[in-house]
Amino acid sequence: MDDVRKVSDYRGIPSHTQVPQFCARCHSDAAYMRGHNPSLPTDQLDKYRTSVHGILLLTKNDTKVANCVSCHSVHEIGDAKMPHSSTHPVNLIETCGKCHSDPEYMREYRIPTSQVEDYKASVHGIALLEQNDLGAPACNDCHSNHGAAPPGFNSLSAVCGNCHAIEADLFNGSPHKPAFDENEYPMCESCHSNHRIIKPHEGMVGIDEKAICVECHSADDGTAAFETASAMADAIGQLITAHRRADSVLSEAIDKGMMTTDEEFRFKEVSQALIQAKTLVHAFNADSVASKAAEGINKADSVVANSAALIDEYHFRRKGLGFATLFITILVVALYLKIRQIERTAE
Repeated sequence: MDDVRKVSDYRGIPSHTQVPQFCARCHSDAAYMRGHNPSLPTDQLDKYRTSVHGILLLTKNDTKVANCVSCHSVHEIGDAKMPHSSTHPVNLIETCGKCHSDPEYMREYRIPTSQVEDYKASVHGIALLEQNDLGAPACNDCHSNHGAAPPGFNSLSAVCGNCHAIEADLFNGSPHKPAFDENEYPMCESCHSNHRIIKPHEGMVGIDEKAICVECHSADDGTAAFETASAMADAIGQLITAHRRADSVLSEAIDKGMMTTDEEFRFKEVSQALIQAKTLVHAFNADSVASKAAEGINKADSVVANSAALIDEYHFRRKGLGFATLFITILVVALYLKIRQIERTAE
């Protein structure tokens, strides 16, 4: 090793605080990286300096926080697209969880350590870890990677809006936006939580005790919130009832073997209207939700009427077939008897 150390460009094991600069010798050199992978960014170190990890490490010499090798490992560094990589979306949860799920390790930072367990139970975690949907967000999709930081209260809609763009636009134009800004309430998180995000359902909107709306609003709070929440819940509830009725009648027509192509297509429009009505809740405008619900209900009623007509046609055909079969049977018997009579007469 003494001989090796005499080589001019030899570098030993960097200390924990030296690792970012050590890796940046190559990864911050755009000209050098162009010869290896031109698609890779070269601003990782600059982003790291702005991150919670980087600030604690580089300005406060806190060697417990993550540096490059904490996430990428040392000799087993792999592209995030490779299934074995520690930064592959499926593996990333446990990579971050090495520190953030350890209560003893995280005690001095006074932040929760339930994020991994909460995420695994969330709609995002189930999609990624159980259904292998690599499009579902992992830790870095919300917190960034090299510039990792918790989203601020007023930036949550932008973070969530990367995927849920329509909902974010509706919320930003809603009466809740200025109220949330004024009171510094976290936007999406206030209703959907953060790591333990549960799949949205119609029971979240309304004025009963299980609805989210009543956590902030009451009938006498001086706003139209209660009336709006009740109207939106009623409209969506009516559309759900119509959707179920259409599904039931259409399924019966399909089971009977009728030609239902047009009605199946129309039923998809009903399902789409239901999705859109639920999405419009983020605008907190009862009229827009009611209008979309009415559109879906009309299409559902059409599916019910047309599918019922197909079922009636099925029964009519069955009755017709029965009568035809009976008539043919009687005719055959009559012909047989007539032939026998003719034969006896001839004898």
